[in-house]
Amino acid sequence: MRMSGQKKNKSALSVSEGVPRPDPINKEAVSRLKKAKKKHHTTVELLEGIQNREISMLSRAITLVESSLPQHQSGAQELIAACLPLSGNAFRLGITGVPGAGKSTFIEALGKQIIDEGGRLAVLAIDPSSERSKGSILGDKTRMEELAGRHEAYIRPSPSSGTLGGVARKTRETIILCEAAGFDNIFVETVGVGQSETAVHSMVDFFLLIMLAGAGDELQGIKRGIMEMADAIVINKADGNNIQKARRAQAEFANALHLFPPALSGWTPQVKTCSSLYNTGINETWEMVGDYREHVSKSGYLKNRRQEQSRYWMYETIREGIYNQVFNDPAMQHELAKYEKAISEGRMTSFMAAASILNKYKSPDKTS
Repeated sequence: MRMSGQKKNKSALSVSEGVPRPDPINKEAVSRLKKAKKKHHTTVELLEGIQNREISMLSRAITLVESSLPQHQSGAQELIAACLPLSGNAFRLGITGVPGAGKSTFIEALGKQIIDEGGRLAVLAIDPSSERSKGSILGDKTRMEELAGRHEAYIRPSPSSGTLGGVARKTRETIILCEAAGFDNIFVETVGVGQSETAVHSMVDFFLLIMLAGAGDELQGIKRGIMEMADAIVINKADGNNIQKARRAQAEFANALHLFPPALSGWTPQVKTCSSLYNTGINETWEMVGDYREHVSKSGYLKNRRQEQSRYWMYETIREGIYNQVFNDPAMQHELAKYEKAISEGRMTSFMAAASILNKYKSPDKTS
């Protein structure tokens, strides 16, 4: 029996409209974020923020320095020049080592001790770059959670962008900005993939090599050149059943270091053991670094070394500038395409093409 007034459904598949679903995106918040991103700070504003130790302004300044856009270069160099008189008072420590050696855990343990002693620490962690996105893929802030939560610490992961040795192109300028922001300790953590570590060695005061014990022959997989540059070697993860292995590795590395020529600093490289997980040996390592700093400061080596580093980076900047001028020149890009075709067709060798490109670049008329 059908009730009067009840409408007959046309189909069993009909669906009632229901309650309208609200937009999950807060358009007002998105609008505010877009406006904030569009705001460009002047060099004066960035400098004032850095001097006031505002981390957000320091981050914006580093982003400006790291930018490869031509319109940002003049402002970046102006900012660096303004920060230069405020820099130079921090101790710069480079940290490298084989993958899995626990570099980030070590930095977190040592960093917390430095902060507990009243210091401020900036960690410039050089991440390997993704070949696809060209961005950092490790994310050191997620690997140093406790240290990242301290306001006295600043962690800045940067993609290495394929640079030899895993050192970001603008790390040296970033060091200057961090020192101007009042950080008295600067750590530069490298990728540690066995490439040349000359670049990071040329921008720090102390070069620390983190190694593991019990991974086969202790001297395999590490280049002699890196060991020669090291001011100290630390055998990490010396805990539990690994303590005896760490002590044997310590003796082996100490014997190996004695075979190298004496360092120009007059410092004898030392080998320490530690456990970043259990916080053992961290204090002894930091005391060793303090002894080194006192030694090179009294002898005048630290001042001379920084002067040599500045000269080195002048030449590196010139090389980079010439490289950019060649490859960013539209006329030269056209010429490069022609020479690439000639090489692929076997009509010219790579060296002949390179010589021709350089000769054309020196010529006033690059297209003739």
